[in-house]
Amino acid sequence: MSASVLDYSDIYQEIRGALHEGRLRLNNNNVVFKNIKTGKVETIPLSDIESVVWRRVARGYELKLELTDGRSCKYDGFKEAEFEKINKHVKNNYNVTIEQQDMSAKGWNWGDTTFNGYELQFDVDSKRAFEIPLQNVSQCTPGKNEVSLEFHQNDDAELSLMEMRFFVPPSQNDETDTVQVFSDNVISKADVLQAKGNAICTFQDLQCLTPRGRYDIRMYPKFVQLHGKTFDYKITYTSILRLFLLPHRDQRQIFFVVSLDPPVRQGQTRYHFLVLLFYKEDEMSVEMTLSEREIEEKFGDRLQKDMSGPIYEVVSRVMKNLVQRKITVPGSFKGPNSDQSIMCTYKASSGFLFPLERGFMYVHKPPIHVRFDEIAFVNFARGSATSSRSFDFEIETRSQTAYVFSNIEKNCYPALFDFVSQKKLKIKNIGKGVDGGGNIDIMANSDSEDEQHDAYLERMKQEAADRDEDDGGGDSDEDSEEDEDFNPGAEPDEVADEYDSDVRNTSSDENDEKGSDNDEEEKKPKKKKKEKSSTKRSSSKKEGKKKKDPNAPKRPSSAYMQWLSDNRSKIKKENPELSMTEIAKHAGKLWKDVSDAEKKSYNEKYEKDKIRYKEEMRKYEAAGGSRHISPIKKQKKSSPKGSSKTSKSPKKSQPGGFKSKEFIQDSGSSSSDSDNDKPKAKIAKKESSPEPKASGSEEESAQESEAESTPASSGEDSD
Repeated sequence: MSASVLDYSDIYQEIRGALHEGRLRLNNNNVVFKNIKTGKVETIPLSDIESVVWRRVARGYELKLELTDGRSCKYDGFKEAEFEKINKHVKNNYNVTIEQQDMSAKGWNWGDTTFNGYELQFDVDSKRAFEIPLQNVSQCTPGKNEVSLEFHQNDDAELSLMEMRFFVPPSQNDETDTVQVFSDNVISKADVLQAKGNAICTFQDLQCLTPRGRYDIRMYPKFVQLHGKTFDYKITYTSILRLFLLPHRDQRQIFFVVSLDPPVRQGQTRYHFLVLLFYKEDEMSVEMTLSEREIEEKFGDRLQKDMSGPIYEVVSRVMKNLVQRKITVPGSFKGPNSDQSIMCTYKASSGFLFPLERGFMYVHKPPIHVRFDEIAFVNFARGSATSSRSFDFEIETRSQTAYVFSNIEKNCYPALFDFVSQKKLKIKNIGKGVDGGGNIDIMANSDSEDEQHDAYLERMKQEAADRDEDDGGGDSDEDSEEDEDFNPGAEPDEVADEYDSDVRNTSSDENDEKGSDNDEEEKKPKKKKKEKSSTKRSSSKKEGKKKKDPNAPKRPSSAYMQWLSDNRSKIKKENPELSMTEIAKHAGKLWKDVSDAEKKSYNEKYEKDKIRYKEEMRKYEAAGGSRHISPIKKQKKSSPKGSSKTSKSPKKSQPGGFKSKEFIQDSGSSSSDSDNDKPKAKIAKKESSPEPKASGSEEESAQESEAESTPASSGEDSD
């Protein structure tokens, strides 16, 4: 981190009585705070900072920035030792000296009140007792000798301050009404939503999905009002976080989504998103109540006094300029039919999942927005349907909140998997990727900064994509090939045979039951034929295996293998959850980051080891050690009476009949179990007949004596 930048995590900002955790960065020309919960980034330029206050509060030490427009920003959670560093940084870069302020701890409830900007300050004996941000006041009611203040409610606060009453003593001057003066000062700065005058513009009878109904939307200078038949909602522009313009899958409708914090309330229900639905072919015209001069001064050429066009374009453009928020549109994701969304199900409702440039947006019951920087990992899971025509997409956040989007068509899997890999999100079930967010700046805005909204351009692009789709069509051959790759029971007969084959159950001896059912007798010839062919294949591989000479010189180890030998224990200790295969992959990535100097030392060791190997190999060849060693073929013993002539060797079976590296982690093959069963079967056979039989043929005894005198050429013979 540069000396001109101070970065602090675990800092809390007070917003309407609740402390929101975030990250604070003090740059040389501005102050940036990122809210971890909402992802909202607030930037304060150097020119807006008027003064800085440092004081002791309940959680630690607080840094208060007083701005030129009368507002203030409070950041809590600093340690006392950070004061000198922060004071030096502020003095050198902001040309401001930090004021250290002592707080009053007397607990008196009478004192002096002053109005400073957007704050009501209460002092006891010239020391600050508390401060009330007037923007948190929702209602101010004057009485005879007192003033009652009501506050906006915040669902994030565990305890909420509902009301405060101030007793205002009468003034000695009878002409001055001190109660009315106090009330006027509060109302002038309070966030009291009063619909004074005419609205800037009005959109009538718009269809709203959340909250459900049809509403008239009236745009005022500081808030937007939703007027319905039953309910009215007032939403301040400061509570609007993001705007989304998302096309419907049928290409005839379009969603306009407004993200809210705090949400609007209807009884005990909270609506964190406002979802409007428009038809693309519907058009409207609206007239702004502002004069052309006022529109030119505030909005330039972005808005006009008379606006007409598609409803979604007019509403989104007006909202964008009044709220001062960028509109997020779908990014680079393209589905199998050039769709920008994925049809899926969340819980009991179906909707559309939009992979955006910096997050996922689900519409519409309930609307869900998940940012990339809060995602811990994603997971692709097999769908619950028996036909395996769908899969589930799971998202788990760092706060351990899980979202499962199910019933996604499997032809959407390649596009979604490539999109997740491109965004460098961690995929749980294949162990790839990096931490969520990839190379995204941790202090960057969660919305795409480079996305510019142009409704006409988006509509033309979509129409062009529709024409390309109509001309090109879909390739049925590719779909059928994907079906064959994805469908597990491709060869049901062979998989069932593999499950039926078992070396311990197929070998028989004198104690086997002589009676069997007729159905089993009919199945035996088919099984024997397959088992015989598998035995031939396995025996041909073993016969061609050469015996390794233990006296041969050891080959030189490469530079990477020498480095891995020195660091394997360290890597395993740092990553205890990884398997041996994953450790090898992880070590390969670490080897790429090793410095050139360290690689050079290991390369020198490799060159020395290579010289050693050549010298030892020359001596070994001179001694005649390089002669070809013929493999030792295993002799077959004649089967004793009452036993089956062929021994069935089990085929390698896959549990479940199907494996997918994208859906299921690699598991060990069952061949190791079958190999372990072979020597056990031989040992059990020898124990059951410890004494050689006298009725054995001379050829059998000769083969047994030859096998005993022959040195072991493989692990199977040594057993």
